[in-house]
This record gives sequence, C-alpha cells and structure tokens, in this order.
Amino acid sequence: MTNSKALIKSIILSSFLFFVASTSSIAEGENYSPLDSPSFFEGLNTFTSVFSQIKQLYVDEIDDETLFNNAIKGLIEGLDPHSSFLEPKDQSDLSESTMGKFGGLGIVIGTQGNYIEVISPIDDTPAYRAGLQAGDIILQIGDQNVSQINLEEGVKLMRGAPGTKVKLTIGRPDIAPFVVEITREIITITSAKGVILDEGIGYLRIAQFQRPTSDLVKNIISDLVAQNESELDSLIIDLRNNPGGLLDSAIDVSNLFIDETGIVVYTEGRTPSSNISFPTKPGDIVNGAPIVILMNKGSASASEIVAGALQDHKRAIIMGEESFGKGSVQSMLSLEDGYGLKLTTARYYTPSGRSIQSKGITPDIELENISLDNDEDEDSIDFSSQEKDLKNALSAEDPTELSEEEILKVQDEIAEKRDQEYIELLKGDYFIHEAINVLKALKVYR
Repeated sequence: MTNSKALIKSIILSSFLFFVASTSSIAEGENYSPLDSPSFFEGLNTFTSVFSQIKQLYVDEIDDETLFNNAIKGLIEGLDPHSSFLEPKDQSDLSESTMGKFGGLGIVIGTQGNYIEVISPIDDTPAYRAGLQAGDIILQIGDQNVSQINLEEGVKLMRGAPGTKVKLTIGRPDIAPFVVEITREIITITSAKGVILDEGIGYLRIAQFQRPTSDLVKNIISDLVAQNESELDSLIIDLRNNPGGLLDSAIDVSNLFIDETGIVVYTEGRTPSSNISFPTKPGDIVNGAPIVILMNKGSASASEIVAGALQDHKRAIIMGEESFGKGSVQSMLSLEDGYGLKLTTARYYTPSGRSIQSKGITPDIELENISLDNDEDEDSIDFSSQEKDLKNALSAEDPTELSEEEILKVQDEIAEKRDQEYIELLKGDYFIHEAINVLKALKVYR
C-alpha cells in the first residue's frame, strides 16, 4: 500500500509540475509552486487514499488513465460553467464551431444547477425549428437524466450522425415538462444577413460572431445602401438569441460603427497577460445614422460586448430584455498528447467600466416579449420556410419550356417574393416594430 501511494504521489506531482511549467507563459513570472503549500500535500494524501480505495474496492476495474482524467475534469468543472478539460476530439469540435459549420442540433448550452440550460437556439437549425427557447432547461437526453452527467457528456449525447434523432425532455416556466424529438443535421451558420425594412431603415441580423462576420457585415451594409439608392437613414442590429462567438469578431464589428477614439472592451484577470484593452478604430460605415440594437436573455458574450461598446459610446439605443450576462474570458491552453484546458482567466468590462459577468447589458428601453399577432408567438416565427409555402408562390414549371432569359426573370421574381415575405414577418415582430417607431421618431426629431 505504501509503495502504491508513493508511486501515485510521484505521478501526480510530476504531472502537476509539468502543468505549472507549461503554463508559465500565462503566469508571466508568478512564482506559485505547490511545493510551498502545506494544504497541497494534505489534499494529495486524501486523493491518493481515495484513488487506492477505488482501485481495490470499486465494483468494476477502472484503468488509471480514466481515473486521472475523471479527477482532472472534476477539478476544472468545479470552478465555473465555462472551464473544461478537453480531450483531443473536443478540441477539434471547438475549432469547427468557430468556422461556422459543425454537426448537432443547433443550440448553445450552459449549466444551470445540475441541468443543462439552453442559452440560445441558432437561427434556422433543428433546435430553432423545434421551438426551443433561451432559458429552456434540458432535463433528459433520450433516457439519460441530465443531472447525472456533465456538460461535455451532454454535448456528446446530442451530437450524432445527420438524419438520426434524439429526444429531449424540456423544462420551461409555467408549463409541464414536455418532450421534443429533433433530427440531427450538419449545422451551417450564416452569421449575418440584412434587408431594407422601411423608408431607409436597414435591418441587420447577426446570429453569431465568427471569423468572417465583420467582412460579411460590411458587404451587407454596402448592398443595403445600393438597394436604398442612398445612405441608410437608420439601422436595426438584431442580436437576440446571439450566443456570442469570437472576441476578435465582436471587436471588429463594433469598430464598424464607432467613430471616436477610445476602447471597445477591456479584460481584467489575476495575471498581467489577462489585463488587455482593445482600442477603437474610428470609421463609421453608416456615417452616424441612428442605430437600435435588439437584445434578449439569449444574447450573450460577444453580442454583449458589441452592445455594451455601442451603448457606452452613445452610438446605439439598446432595446429589449436584459442580456444573458456571460462576461468571462476563456483561454485555451495546450497540454500533452492533444489534450487541452479551457480555463476562465479574466472578466470583460465595457468602456465605462461596467462588468458584464452575471449582470448583462441593461437595455435603454425595456420591452416585454409579446407578439403583435395573437395567433403566433414571436419566437415561433420560422424564417426557413420553403418557396412553396409562400403566399402566391409560383407553381412548378418545366425549365425546358422557358428560355434562359425567362428563367432568370422567374428566379428574380421568386427572390423578390421571398424577400418581401421575410420583411413582412420582421415587421410583425414586436421588438422590430417598436425599434422602427423609435427610429422614425428620431428622424423627425433630427
């Protein structure tokens, strides 16, 4: 027993010292060492005792690697909902998601007590079409009780081959738990899109902040100006149910609309490398036109950075609901053999010094989540309807009976009809309706 404990202690201590050495660049000279902490060895003795008892008495034989990985996961997951120990495949999945294409149901999730919470459904995905909403609690995945697994295990259960199905038991305030069956798909996110709504009012929907989002937004605004045949009078930026994404993308998008010297966001943590300010780059692509940003409780992380920056710079009016409040920074650290560590290392602050973490962005004008149409809830609007579902849609024709010029004309008519239907759906959205009223009032005032 004594030799076994000594061996385990040696392995753990060697691994820990390797970890300290591998992350020294993050700490930038901080001299913490577990060897200087008496409580470290007390905890280590308890750990080795538990490890030995499991090896000897547990009903099934468990290999050392599994036990060590489980111990590391428990160490990290006890910190906060966003820190995690990543196996090689987990790192690959994380990389795919930032590129805008990955497999799954199309929801961004976090932890809520012992359960999994839907932070937001992603536009035009199986989860979105199934009616999942921000704030829903996932109680079961298939027959698996979510309270008995961690977040990463829940993600793995929901992932799967396209075309396969998974049942989720959902908890939602004021109604009994219910089950939805969702068919998995390859999720390809269009991070931004836009239309002209009314009288020079542009509408920009940003669903997530990915690497190409800033360039896409610039192109969309340019197209809207061309459609409007003049500069935009005003702009609605819809960040509802936007779960965030890449920090660099949020900063770049913010800088498209801020035309003064200052900062977009800054971070503060325990180490010097975590204390960073991100400056503005003056140059407003809508030339000072009034902006309304729409948010709800599903707006998180990068979307809160954009809203906070434009609010503090007096560049936009924020309308809607208080946002999610995910204002922490996760750093990716590489470990041996392809493993990784996603660790919370700092908090985000808006230019005026407001912490986003657990507070969110408070709107300038609060709106209740109601519908203008009594027969249809706002969140049930389906932007993914097919052409055949549209009012007065053209019937199918054999293309061989049409000339090339006639085919192009029909295609243009279809696109125009789809755009018009989309615009009418947007105008029936209460949040957008109120944003248009505010912008029209500002136009009269100016």
